[in-house]
Amino acid sequence: MATKRTPHRFITERWVVTGTLLLETPSHFGNGDGDALTDMPLLVDEVNQEPFLPGTSIAGALRNYLRERSLGYGKKEEGDTLASTLFGGYRGNDEGAQSPLIVFDAPGHSAGIELRDGVAIDPETRTAADEKKFDMQLLAAGSTFDLRFELAMNKDSEQLLNALATALQGLEGGQITLGARKRRGFGQVTVKDWRVWKYNLSEQKDLLAWLASERDWKNGQPELAGRSLLEKLGASVSSVDKRKSAHLTATFSIDGTLMIRSGFGASDSGPDMVHLHSPRAGKKERVPVIPGTSWAGVLRQRALKIARTISNDLEAPADKDGKKIFKDKEKKKTLLKADIFVDEMFGPSAIERGDTDVKSSRVQIKESEIIDSNSLVMTRVKIDRFTGGAYESALFSEQPAIGKNETRLTLDLDLGDPKNGELGLILLLLKDLWTGDLPIGGESGVGRGRLKGLNAVFSTLEGDWNFTADGDKVSVTPSADKLEKWVELFNEEVKKAQVNNG
Repeated sequence: MATKRTPHRFITERWVVTGTLLLETPSHFGNGDGDALTDMPLLVDEVNQEPFLPGTSIAGALRNYLRERSLGYGKKEEGDTLASTLFGGYRGNDEGAQSPLIVFDAPGHSAGIELRDGVAIDPETRTAADEKKFDMQLLAAGSTFDLRFELAMNKDSEQLLNALATALQGLEGGQITLGARKRRGFGQVTVKDWRVWKYNLSEQKDLLAWLASERDWKNGQPELAGRSLLEKLGASVSSVDKRKSAHLTATFSIDGTLMIRSGFGASDSGPDMVHLHSPRAGKKERVPVIPGTSWAGVLRQRALKIARTISNDLEAPADKDGKKIFKDKEKKKTLLKADIFVDEMFGPSAIERGDTDVKSSRVQIKESEIIDSNSLVMTRVKIDRFTGGAYESALFSEQPAIGKNETRLTLDLDLGDPKNGELGLILLLLKDLWTGDLPIGGESGVGRGRLKGLNAVFSTLEGDWNFTADGDKVSVTPSADKLEKWVELFNEEVKKAQVNNG
């Protein structure tokens, strides 16, 4: 008996879309290997040494965005969705179709290379953890990539165009981030200069034009007119969006000085320690910033401290086999209920080899630019505790960011699929930042890194709340009754956190 032949796709049209992807913040697209100079080098073209963005990375980000719009955060792809319409069958779907969208590799044009170092902080000592320091290469903000997409379809595939428009509109609007640590402020992108061509393959002229579209001798097929991508495609963005999130935007001033050390760049030839500065698109000079990694590290450790205090360091329930769960098997440290609650928000603090049930952080924090701050070199010296005099060979200089009345910085935090108790914890973290009880950066022991809250907006599924500094008090509109209820729910939930055994 003859094998049934796979139905032909009846491709009658090909749509070609190009654009220029612009990095709004530093980004890391790694090659997967370390080298002698850095732990995490960038992926570059072997011929011209320019940055390179694989089409697989772009396609994966677009598909994940469509999946989340169709199903919500953290939901597995099942059935027919926008993602399967544009990208074909999902993993485990043996009957899935081939993707009608071709995503090309994107050659890049570097605006410079940034080097950043990072370190894991021990939650108990608040000092650097042993053997947890690393450095990484980043493409500077302002770098660009040449995007190219090709959609193979028939004349009746309006749904395909709408799915493509939805995905590309998300990329253009900054809703899709790319590369490593994209939930910590890296990889914020936007797209400009969209161009669209339509080729009717039933006509010889269009067929020849499509065949020549990637050649220098292309015959000048006119691009489609329109002021926006949607007008050029003649499509619309899908109205389906099942994502649920809470968003916090809080503006602070610096109460004193702030120091997040830059291990590279200007500090090599200037003071011993310089606050981190980063390039920005359209700006000639580097600007002082607070990385999303610094925000997340500080907030995570304080969240863990709050949760442990409320839960009285109660141990997590045993697993389904009745065995204790250890977060450090060598030191026999038992997992606490508070650890579970915080890990479900911020992601696991450590991942063991072979663990396939790990979920990424639901907390996404953008990198913050410090606006209108001063910079001054300060000289310090270490004191000998025995003699009370200056310690020999221990004179050093620092250049922190110094706050003034006009200085502003903004925390931009998003929590996907929020639970009421988690909203209560976010409010407690905001309180600690607002009052200066939770410092940011290094040298907090000598008074650096303390912030002063000015205003904030907390947007949830149940409405928006506005916080405004009023002298030593805070005015909240509308009523704070609901906010207090969320804090109470956090107190209750952290005491009954359960282990997720899948």
